[in-house]
Amino acid sequence: MSEHRRKPPQPNGGGRPAPRRGAQPPPTASPGRRATPQREGHGTRGPAAGGRPAEDAAGQPYASRAEARRAAQSGGRRRGAAAGGGAGGRGGGRRGTGGPGGERPKRFIDYPRWGKSGWRRWMPSFKQISAICLVFLGTLVGLIGVSYAMVTVPDPNAAANTQKNVYYWADGTRMVVSGGGDLNRQIVPLDQISKNMQNAVISMENASFWTDSGVDPQGIARAVLRMAEGGETQSGSTITQQYVKNTYLDQSQTVTRKFKELMISIKVGQTVSKRDVLAGYLNTAYYGRGAYGIQAASQAYYGVNANALKPDQAAFLAAVLNGPNLYDPAGGVGENATPDQNTARAEQRWREVLDREVKTGDMSQQDRQKYQTFPMPQKPKRSTDKAGQIGYMTDLADKYVFNNTNITQQDLAHGGYQIYTTFDKKDMTALQNAVDDVRKKNIRPDLRPDTDKYVQFGGASVVPGDGAIKAIYGGENYLKHFTDNADYTGAQVGSTFKPFVLAAAMRDGVRKPTGPPDQPDSMRTVVSPKSMYTGINKWKVLNYDGSVWQDKDGNEWLQQNDDNDSFKSIDLKSAMEQSVNSTYVQLGMDVGLDKVKQAALDAGVTSDSLASTNGPSFSIGTSSPSAIRMADAYATFAKSGLQAEPYSVTKVMGPKGLAYQHEAKTKKAFDPAVADNVTDVLQGVIQEGTGTAAKALGRYAAGKTGTTDDNKSAWFTGYTPQLSTSIGMYRMDDQAKNPTFLKMYGVGGLQKIYGASFPTEIWTEYMKAALAGQPNENFETPQPIGQMVYGPGASPSPSATPSATPSVTPSTKPSAPPSHSPSPSTTPSPSQSCGDLFNCQPGGTTNGGGTNGGPGGGPGGGPGGGTTGTTNGGPGTGGTTKGNGNGGLFGGPNG
Repeated sequence: MSEHRRKPPQPNGGGRPAPRRGAQPPPTASPGRRATPQREGHGTRGPAAGGRPAEDAAGQPYASRAEARRAAQSGGRRRGAAAGGGAGGRGGGRRGTGGPGGERPKRFIDYPRWGKSGWRRWMPSFKQISAICLVFLGTLVGLIGVSYAMVTVPDPNAAANTQKNVYYWADGTRMVVSGGGDLNRQIVPLDQISKNMQNAVISMENASFWTDSGVDPQGIARAVLRMAEGGETQSGSTITQQYVKNTYLDQSQTVTRKFKELMISIKVGQTVSKRDVLAGYLNTAYYGRGAYGIQAASQAYYGVNANALKPDQAAFLAAVLNGPNLYDPAGGVGENATPDQNTARAEQRWREVLDREVKTGDMSQQDRQKYQTFPMPQKPKRSTDKAGQIGYMTDLADKYVFNNTNITQQDLAHGGYQIYTTFDKKDMTALQNAVDDVRKKNIRPDLRPDTDKYVQFGGASVVPGDGAIKAIYGGENYLKHFTDNADYTGAQVGSTFKPFVLAAAMRDGVRKPTGPPDQPDSMRTVVSPKSMYTGINKWKVLNYDGSVWQDKDGNEWLQQNDDNDSFKSIDLKSAMEQSVNSTYVQLGMDVGLDKVKQAALDAGVTSDSLASTNGPSFSIGTSSPSAIRMADAYATFAKSGLQAEPYSVTKVMGPKGLAYQHEAKTKKAFDPAVADNVTDVLQGVIQEGTGTAAKALGRYAAGKTGTTDDNKSAWFTGYTPQLSTSIGMYRMDDQAKNPTFLKMYGVGGLQKIYGASFPTEIWTEYMKAALAGQPNENFETPQPIGQMVYGPGASPSPSATPSATPSVTPSTKPSAPPSHSPSPSTTPSPSQSCGDLFNCQPGGTTNGGGTNGGPGGGPGGGPGGGTTGTTNGGPGTGGTTKGNGNGGLFGGPNG
C-alpha cells in the first residue's frame, strides 16, 4: 500500500518493533508530491523477515511494499538516493528518487517535460524548438541542394520543337493537318536582334535585368499564393524566370512544377550569361500569329528580319508580348478582342513602352518625340493548307477550343492536338457550291466595278436542338479574305429580327396604356398572331401609353415601309409575311424593347451583337448577330422553344490524352405554344410573303427575309425541323484602312438587293443538297395562344390592302405630345370580341375583298381585305423581291 494513503492505527505489538518504528524520522515531502505524515509510533511496513523494513542499496527502507516488490522482481536493489535526499523520502516526480537532489529520468528527448505540470509540461523548451528549426532548415537546404543538382539548364532549341495539329470532319475522317509545325521558328543570336528590341523588352519587362540575380522571390511568392488561393496563375516577373517558363515544357499549374521552375531559374541565373538568357527569352517568347521567337514575329508583323526592327516597331513587339490575343491589331478571340479594341490597347501600351525607355535611359526624350504615329503591322499571312473554306473552319474550331477549355493559343500553336469538329463535308461542299453558283451567274465586278466589287457572302447551318454547326461559308477564300463572314461581321440583320418581337409579344404581352412602364404579367395582355395593328407608311411611332415617342433631342420618329406600302390595319401574321416595318416597330414599343431584347437573348443571340434599345428601330434589326447565331436562334423556334448553344468541336485529344469532350448545353427558351406559333407565322412568309422563292425547296420550311437601310446588307434565315440556316450578303472592302459597309444598289444588275433575292436563292439551293435523302418532316402543330388585340391606329375592320401613302412629311422638329391618347384603344370592346380567336373575321371577307386581294394585284401582291385574305391573295409581279423598307426618318436598318 502506498505511503500516501493513510493507514488505520495498529495495536501495540503488532509484529513490528515499536521502538524501531518510532525511531524512524518522518519522510520529507518532495516538491512534486505531498508526503503523508507518519503517525507517532507507526513506521513503514516492510516485507523483510522478522519485521525489518526492506532497504535499498544505500540502506534506506523502501517507501512502500510495492516498491520493494518491484525491486525484487527486477533482481536487484534500488540505487541509493542521491546526496541530499531525505532519509526514506520519495522524489518529487512519479519516478523520481526524492527531494531536490533527485535524479532525472534517463530519456533521449525530455518530452513531455520532466518536473513541469499543466500546459507547461507539453510546451517544448527553447532548446527543443531551436533544434526542430535547425533540423527543418537542414532538411530544406538538403532538398534544395539535391534539386539544384538534379535540374538542368533548358535548351531553347528543344523548346522550339513543335508538332502538327490534326483536324477531323464530323464523320471522323481527316480534314487537314495544320498549325504547330508551321511556326517556322528560327533561333538567332543576340547580335542579330535589333538593339532597339533588346532595350524595349528590358525596359518594359525587367529594368534591372543586367544586375539582378535572375530570380524575384516576391514575385514567386505572389504566384504561389495566388495559385494556392485558386486564383489565376502568374508567371515569373524577371526575364530569366520568363525564359525558363517558356522553355520548361511541362506547363501544368502545380506547386511541384513551380518549385522545379524556381530551381532552374536559380541555376540559369548562376550558370548562364545574361546575353544568352536575353537571347533565349527573345527566341522562345510567343508573339501571336503562331510566331514563336523574335525572328518569326518580325516577319509576321512587319515583314523584316529581327536585326532591322526600328524603335517604334520594337516597342510594339514588346507591347504585344503582354498578351497577343488582346494586343494584335488584327483581332483575337472573344468579344473583347475585336480589331478596334485590340488596336486601341496596342497603341496605348506601345506609348507606355516608349515612355518607359525614356525613364530607364534607353531612349532620349528627343528621340522619343520622333515616334508619335503607331506603326500599324501588316495583315496576317495565312498558311497555304488553309485555302478556301478550310481556314475558316479551323479558325472557328480554334476559337471554340480557347473559349471552352484550358488550352491556350500558345498551347495550340505548339501543336500536338487532334481536334474533332462538327463540320459535315457534304454540307460544306453544298454551301460553297451554292454561293459560288450565285456569284458566278450574277456578280460581275469586271462588268460592273462600281457595284459588284467587294460583294461578300456569309452563312452558317446549325442542327436544331443540338447546336452542332454543320457548315459555314466564311468568304471567297481564307487566303484572300481575312474576316470570317459566318462569324461576327457587324452587318445588321434587318427584318430577320422581327420574329423576336413577335415571340416577346406572345410570351410577355403588351402593356396597358394606363400602367407603369415595367408592368407585371398580370397587367399585360398576351397577343394572338391575328391581333390587328396599323401598317401605315411613315407612321408616327407612339409610346405604349399613347404619347408620341421622342428622342433625347425631342425629335419624333416616322417609320417608313419598304416601297412606301401602307396598310390601315393588318394582322401580325400578314405584317410578318409582307415585312411591314411600322407594324412591328409599334408592337415592339407596346411590348417594351427590354422584353424584345430578352427574347432575342433567350433564342440564342449574344448580348455583344445587340444594338441599343434607345430607339424604336431596335425592333426591325439595327443589331448585328452573326450568321451562326441567327441560325441558332431560329433553330430554337424549330425545336419548339428548346435553345441549344452552337458548337463546332466535339472532342480534343492532347499530348496527354483527352483534353475536352463536348457536353450538350440546352435550355427551355420559350413555351412550345410561343415557338410553334412563330414557326407557323414564318411558314406563311415562304408560302405567301416575301420569301416565296424558298418554296422551291419543296419541303415544310419557315423563314424570314431581311434588308437594311441604304441597302447595305440583305439576309434570309430559315429552317426545317432538321436544319436551320442563315445567309447574309453585304459589300465591304476588307483591305481598306477603315472598312465600311457599302450600298448594294445595282449589284448583280438589280435595282436593289433584297433578302428575298440572292440570299434566299443561296439558302434554297444549299438546303436542297444538305437535306437530300432525308424525310420531309413537318413542324409541330401550334396551339392557340393569346388574345385579339387592336394596336394604336388599328381598325376592327382590317384593310390589309396597300393604300396610298398618307400626306405626312418627315420632320426633325420637336412637336408637343398629343393631349389625348389615340383612338381606338388597344383593348377591343365587347361588340368587337370573338369567342374563337383564330377564326375571327372582323370586317372583310375570307377570300380577301381588298383592291389588290387577287393574285398579281399590284407590286408584291398585297393581302386581301380580310384577316385571312392572304390565303388567296398571293404575291404578284415582283412578289419575290419584296424586302424591307427604309429606316424611317433618321435612318437605321429596317425591314
